[in-house]
Amino acid sequence: MAVDLIIRGGTVYDGTGAEGVRTDVLVEGDRVVALAEAPAETSARVLDATGQAVVPGFVNVLSHAWGSLQLDGSGASDLLQGVTTEVFGEAFSLGPSNGDFDALVKGLFSGQTGVELLFDRLSQGLDHLVGRGIAPNVASFIGGHNLRVLGAGFEDRRLEPAELGRLRGLVAEDMQEGALGIGTALIYPPGSFADTEELTALCEVVGRYDGVYISHMRSEGDQFLECLEELIGIGQRAECRAEVYHLKAAGRHNWHKMAQAIERIEQARAAGQPVTANMYPYTAGGTALAASIPPRFHVGGPDAFRQRLEDPVQRKEMVMALHERSDEYENLFLAAGADGILFGADLDDGTAAAGKRLSDLAADLGIEDPAETLLEVLRRSPSSGVLYFIADEANVELGLSQPWVSIGSDAEALRLQHEDKELSSHPRTFGTFARFLGHYVRGREVTSFADAIRRMTSLPAETLGLKSRGRLAPGCFADVVLLDPATVADTATYEDPQSYAVGVRHVLVNGQPVVSNGAMTDARPGRRIGRSR
Repeated sequence: MAVDLIIRGGTVYDGTGAEGVRTDVLVEGDRVVALAEAPAETSARVLDATGQAVVPGFVNVLSHAWGSLQLDGSGASDLLQGVTTEVFGEAFSLGPSNGDFDALVKGLFSGQTGVELLFDRLSQGLDHLVGRGIAPNVASFIGGHNLRVLGAGFEDRRLEPAELGRLRGLVAEDMQEGALGIGTALIYPPGSFADTEELTALCEVVGRYDGVYISHMRSEGDQFLECLEELIGIGQRAECRAEVYHLKAAGRHNWHKMAQAIERIEQARAAGQPVTANMYPYTAGGTALAASIPPRFHVGGPDAFRQRLEDPVQRKEMVMALHERSDEYENLFLAAGADGILFGADLDDGTAAAGKRLSDLAADLGIEDPAETLLEVLRRSPSSGVLYFIADEANVELGLSQPWVSIGSDAEALRLQHEDKELSSHPRTFGTFARFLGHYVRGREVTSFADAIRRMTSLPAETLGLKSRGRLAPGCFADVVLLDPATVADTATYEDPQSYAVGVRHVLVNGQPVVSNGAMTDARPGRRIGRSR
């Protein structure tokens, strides 16, 4: 048996949920060839795993690193936690796209150059990314925003039959080239303008390829359970898999719904429907401050929204809407409250905001109504991102204990640069996977270590159709992590979110070392991978 590398003396967790076994992992090229005791004398390179757990590389099922990896291919914040595959597609994807899509997302990169967004096909966008040289593997859903912009721009209307037919054709072509399915974020326009019938029609194509419809639902709060029914119904009618992005119940008055949502998913699964979910292990979400504003004010796109902010009449309407619960959209302002909205950076005009709550800014600006403050902040800094403290710690533990819940960071993958104070404002960027293993598995015992590994490896790999990934077995790709179960932990906090995790010693991607003795290498072996039927 030809062997390039022997990982010797560790406790191997194969990713299936089985308990660890003391054995060696033998690697040839980009594949695992055996799990067996290796000869003492060998010409192969030997990696000492004594005292370490040897596990499959983690799959980040909710990554926004499609832009950050173009600027820095290391994906350092995830790589140093053991993530070897980044999965994109919550609302946005690297194709299919057009000029309107470019206008929609250009604000996400704050004027940074070097990020390409316009690709006719998703596969082309991912190939472009890989061609720049990246450490992790990449896969992607087709972004729901991409499809909606291609179909109707920023208009809030139903698609014409010809428009819907064209989009179904695009979905079919991308699914044939390995797309995982369709990913939506239905609290944000223009994706929120797609109705249930439109989404079902698109997902019928996904179902033909055994793909997944995955969604940030229209509501995680007041209409949480109703929107969960929409997702389950789409999966059922389209005959495709369905998954909930970052499962949570948002807003204190909705926290009791988390148990009900879990029960409903269990019912669907018991009936044979493939329904799953993912989570990040934090009580705060993070997104644009503008997401607090009802979708009707976003019709026409970003420029039209900014014009409305300057109109006193429409600003008054926005203030009134912010103070009212609505079935129309997810009111994050009410869900978090002024004390629960945290800024990670100063405003575009230089106003000091980093580390402050919306209530603090209201006092600083001398504005009595926090809703008025929110609009003034958006007028000064339209692309402001914030943290919303909307979830319950007990619910986080409840969700993370479910065997069908995988893990996603809902963040970019970044190299730490302390001089860049706007690098990241949420600790999930640097801590998601390590926090799950350290705080919740080792500390809170929400599940066993072996099962936690399964839920970051073979569970998402099988759900997403990533063949020969997520397990350590002969023939599988050599995405391998060596870590210390006793010390792996997050160090990033809300107060200091830019801090690497600890406890991961070695990481291999496709058989090549991308982390060695806790330090990143210059290797860029990442590949485009996709769904296999």
